[in-house]
Amino acid sequence: MHYLETLNQKQREAVEATEGPLLILAGAGAGKTKTLTHRMLHLIHKGVTPGKILAITFTNKAAKEMRERVGLLIEQDPSLNLPISFDERPFVSTFHSLGVHIIRSEAQTLGLPRMFSIFDRSDSKRAIKEALEQLGYDTKEFEPNVVLSIISKEKGLGVTHTEYGQQAATSFMSDLIKNVWRLYEERLKKEKALDFDDLLLKTLKLLTENTQARERWQNTWDYVHVDEYQDTNKVQYLIMRALVGDRNNICVVGDVDQNIYSWRGADIKNILNFERDFPKSQMILLEENYRSSKTILDAANAIIKKNKNRFDKNLFTQKGVGEKIAEYEAYDGSDEARFVADEIKKLVDSGTRPEEIAVLYRANFQSRAIEEAFLERNVPYQVLGTKFFDRKEVKDTLSFLRAAMNPDSLSDISRVINVPPRGIGKATIAKIFSGSGETLTGTTAKKWEDFKRMLEVIKTSAETEKPSDVLKKIIEITGLEKAFLESGTEEDVERVGNMKELVTLATKYDALPLLTGIEKLLEDASLHSDQDDLEETQQATRMMTVHSSKGLEFDAVFIVGLEQDLFPHKPMDRDAKRDNEEERRLFYVAVTRARKKLYLCHASVRTIYGSREFTAPSEFLFDVPPDLIHKEERVETGRGRVIYLEL
Repeated sequence: MHYLETLNQKQREAVEATEGPLLILAGAGAGKTKTLTHRMLHLIHKGVTPGKILAITFTNKAAKEMRERVGLLIEQDPSLNLPISFDERPFVSTFHSLGVHIIRSEAQTLGLPRMFSIFDRSDSKRAIKEALEQLGYDTKEFEPNVVLSIISKEKGLGVTHTEYGQQAATSFMSDLIKNVWRLYEERLKKEKALDFDDLLLKTLKLLTENTQARERWQNTWDYVHVDEYQDTNKVQYLIMRALVGDRNNICVVGDVDQNIYSWRGADIKNILNFERDFPKSQMILLEENYRSSKTILDAANAIIKKNKNRFDKNLFTQKGVGEKIAEYEAYDGSDEARFVADEIKKLVDSGTRPEEIAVLYRANFQSRAIEEAFLERNVPYQVLGTKFFDRKEVKDTLSFLRAAMNPDSLSDISRVINVPPRGIGKATIAKIFSGSGETLTGTTAKKWEDFKRMLEVIKTSAETEKPSDVLKKIIEITGLEKAFLESGTEEDVERVGNMKELVTLATKYDALPLLTGIEKLLEDASLHSDQDDLEETQQATRMMTVHSSKGLEFDAVFIVGLEQDLFPHKPMDRDAKRDNEEERRLFYVAVTRARKKLYLCHASVRTIYGSREFTAPSEFLFDVPPDLIHKEERVETGRGRVIYLEL
């Protein structure tokens, strides 16, 4: 049991508590991934087959890290009686990837092909827009994104289209949602496709309505672990309950103080009610922080203790006191941005690596002024949120592959039938989609037949060749590369580079069995998240929203825009009530991203939506004990000083 010696007392208790329900309350930076991976190793030491262990987390990045770490623990453990059929590993996945795995395995039962398509957010938004137009609604008055969000929220609550129609109170808006949702579901069914929310909803319905399937999956895994439990929504919670069954070997890890996703359905009651849901459960607190200095933790503890909906805990560390927290009161957003850029240059000059510095903001619009300051001062930066898989040329390449593997995917066919231009007009496409393609004549018929033959070549290639070779063939035979290179613009050359990067990325799937590699490539592309695009080798300061920073850590962190109504954020909807506890949790998450140095920045004047407004400092600034703060001197710009008077 040598591996237990690397754990602190509380971590060890959590690792050794293998039977029955367990709630691990893990504070920020308290080593929860280490605890979970060592717990899985401990189960294997006790004789549990690795494949009988399931671990679910929320981001691809976290799942990849956990998968690699538990794999390394197994491979490097000299006391295990190797080999134990050690191709087998615990199943580590996100909820959505788990849904894909179960649905693919049960595809025949669900009436789906194994190669069903997955609509990403842009696919869904386009389908909703077309449904609104078909029903005669003005898409400027009824934004597709808003309609999609309502449908998504209902699915997250476990509600199907049929159930919504039966439950929703009659009103103009509910009728609109019901009618649009009906057309949207018809579109998905016709294209043999599921959207993000269906990956969970279909899984839940299968597990709750099909006794044989439920028992089959309950018997697949004897031990279930759920990371970031505070972020689970109703569907995820019910999937977990269905998988655990009566065995009750469930271990959840979470932190009430980091629940920041209620706006997308996360229900804090799932973690608060764990002990009620699972009688005779144990609760273990992980409070020792291995990330941040004592000063940063003292600030974090002071900030979060004002919240009432939480379990009481207090982070502590064996690290030193560290530097004081820097507070900078800027005149305006440009002044704030200049300060951030100048401080980053000082940090880099003193030895901090650029990629270990992050700028966090509450709203995306704040990034513009900071980017301008970075460009002026030659500060290299990377903005989190520009997804590689959202680039047009990358989506086009993958659409050719999806259309070849799923001929019913009209969305993919529509996307690429004229990429590059083939002279197939809208009337022709309408005929094809209505099932009248055989009535085409002359050159139009030849163009359609040539396109179908090309998809057949791609399909044959996917069934017989490695994924990277398949993508090379797509780029070549579709004419994508030739079309971009002939135009010769710098942007088009970059597009070719992105397609080649896609081929490089696909090589990591080449070792998988034929078709499995293609399935996994398309799945990962569809479920890609912002954090997956963080180029860890890129030497650049990271810029992102606080929400996007969850799970990350940096040596130095700048939190900008700490003004009342910006952070904490004022809802756009006048009737909506601000959740002050969630906003404070969000600030707590931002503060605990920092290891060594933390900067809190705010401006006296802020331009929002073209209007310059005087602002008041965020109430959160007054939660930080004054003795932990060093106020940075403002570089005077001749614009005067703002003085706040209490009336």
